[in-house]
This record gives sequence, C-alpha cells and structure tokens, in this order.
Amino acid sequence: MKAAAPGGFLVLPWPGGGGAGDGVGPDSGVGEEGWGRLLLRSGALLGVTLICMAVLRKWIAGGVCRCSVRLDGKTVLITGANTGIGKETSRDMAGRGARVVMACRDLTRAEQAAEEVRRSTGNGNVVIRHLDLASVYSVRQFAKDFLDSEDRLDILINNAGVMMCPKWLTEDGFETQLAVNHLGHFLLTNLLLPKLKSSAPSRVVNVSSIAHRGGCINFDDLFFSRRTYSPLESYRQSKLANVLFSRELARRLSGTGVSSFSLHPGVIRTELGRHVEGWFPLLGALLRLPSLLLMKTPWQGCQTTVFCAVTPGLEECSGRYFSDCAEKETAPEGRDDVAARKLWEESARLVGLKDTW
Repeated sequence: MKAAAPGGFLVLPWPGGGGAGDGVGPDSGVGEEGWGRLLLRSGALLGVTLICMAVLRKWIAGGVCRCSVRLDGKTVLITGANTGIGKETSRDMAGRGARVVMACRDLTRAEQAAEEVRRSTGNGNVVIRHLDLASVYSVRQFAKDFLDSEDRLDILINNAGVMMCPKWLTEDGFETQLAVNHLGHFLLTNLLLPKLKSSAPSRVVNVSSIAHRGGCINFDDLFFSRRTYSPLESYRQSKLANVLFSRELARRLSGTGVSSFSLHPGVIRTELGRHVEGWFPLLGALLRLPSLLLMKTPWQGCQTTVFCAVTPGLEECSGRYFSDCAEKETAPEGRDDVAARKLWEESARLVGLKDTW
C-alpha cells in the first residue's frame, strides 16, 4: 500500500529512484562512491579544459619581443597612438627611454593616453601632436611642424588605421580606408625622409595585416567609383598597399641606412573592429565573449611592431614581412614588384608628391 499524503493525494516513488538506504541515493555507501567518481571525472574534465584553454591562449598570443635594447636619446613617432596596439607600442617605446611622439586625430583622448604612458613608465618625454591621416593638408602640416621642431627621427611606426568602415570619402575625394591606411602614411613617410636619413640607422614600420592575402590593387578604380563598394575588399586593398609600399620603400632606400618593414599584428581586441560590429550587430554580440579567448590583447598585438622597431641586425631584412616576431612570407600579390612601383607612382600623383627620387 502507498501512503496517502495529507489532503488525499497518493505519493508514488520516483521511477527508477530509491529512498534513503536503498543503496542508490547519495546517502548510501554505493551512492557516495558514485558521487565521488562523478566529481573526480568532472574535476579531470575541468582540468583538461583549463589546460587546453591555456595552451590555446598561448598559441593565439603569438611571439613576444624579448629584446631589451634601450632607446635613450632616440625619437619614435607613432600614428594612431591613443588606443589599442598604438598605445601599447607607445608604452613600450617610452619604457625603453625614447622620446615618444604620439600622432593622433583626437587630442583629448591622446592626452589621456599620453598621461597614462607617462605615469606607467616614469618617462615624461611623451608628447602628442595632431594628425588626421584622412587629410593631405593635415599630413603636410604635421610633417612641416615635426621637421621644424624635432632634432631627429629614429623610428617611424605607421600604425593608425580603419577597418571595414562604410563608404566614406575624405575631403580630398579619396575612399577612406585607402586614404587612412595607405595614402596618408605614404605621404607622411616621404615628407619625413630627410629626418629619417639624417638620423640613420633608422626604421619605418608599417602595420599591415594578413588580410593582404587575397587583396588586389585595382588601379582602374582605387576608390570604388565605378564598382560596388565592399568594406572587406577595400580593407584588403589597403593592407596589400601597406606591404607593397614597404617593399618598394626598402628598394628605394637601399644604402641610405633607413630600413622598412611590414607586419601582421594578429587578430586583436581593439576598437578597430567597431565598424564590423556595425555591419553585423548580432554577430558581434554573439562573438564578444569568445573573442576574449580567441583574440590577442593589445599588449600581445604590439609585440611584432616592437620586434621590428628595436631588434638589432634586422636591417638585412629590409622590405620583408613579419608576424609573431618572426619573418613570414607574404602572399604572392605582396611580392609583385611591378605593382609596387606602379602603386608608388600613382600614390605620389594622388597626394601631390612631386619629388619621389
């Protein structure tokens, strides 16, 4: 007979279950042994998962620049230095004793970043200057002021960039991604060459991306005037332009003591991807948590930039491409010397650079 519960309800045992003392519950001897095995297996699974996550994170983090070279008495100019890998690069250079010039579009945020760098490194020789790479006038004005006020330029780090933004045209009529990522830096580097040469040995470091693979320089329609605009296609074109520019720059500067390098920093958690989330907000929200595991931190992302900027003896690799603090081979399109020369000539024409030696 089943006991009747108060109120006239009939209480039935749970199917397959047992009461206290029937040998299968957590209060029985056998139950305790089963629970112990379960906890042991769960702990082992958790341990293996954590180890795998640690190994994955270490692999994603990539190489670390172990070079301890000091930069006392040197001047380093970094574009886009108020956030992300630009700020971390500034911190590293300042920590080595360099005079750091942070070239940024937003001076309010730049000063906040500069003060943070000064406090964390104890180096007060960190200054900010206004630079809008989307404006040929701004680039020229910045270069003039820099040449007039600075004694030397040992390392130029072309770091600033935009990624997969909507189709915007600059005040000069250039498509924004190509303008900011390539044309602005092309003009800036050329205008600062006198200072780089007089400070030799010196270096130019161009932050590109693995996205240059599959890229194409469409010389007939660089700004998507006659074809449908693709944010990704435009981004790839601009990153390929970085690689080709760095390669051609190295060729032209051979024997001057000025070296040129391009690099892929990795996939990094920075503000650079804000336009990607704008295109795909739901995807961005879903991937925000996994990105904490699958993307580099800004500090990890700046390591290859630092490696190219300070590693002794790298001059022999001028014009080469790096990733994870090691030389890597570019995509075939990144080794096209004919396209590199043509891009140089077209870029010079667009920004009004007459003397391209």
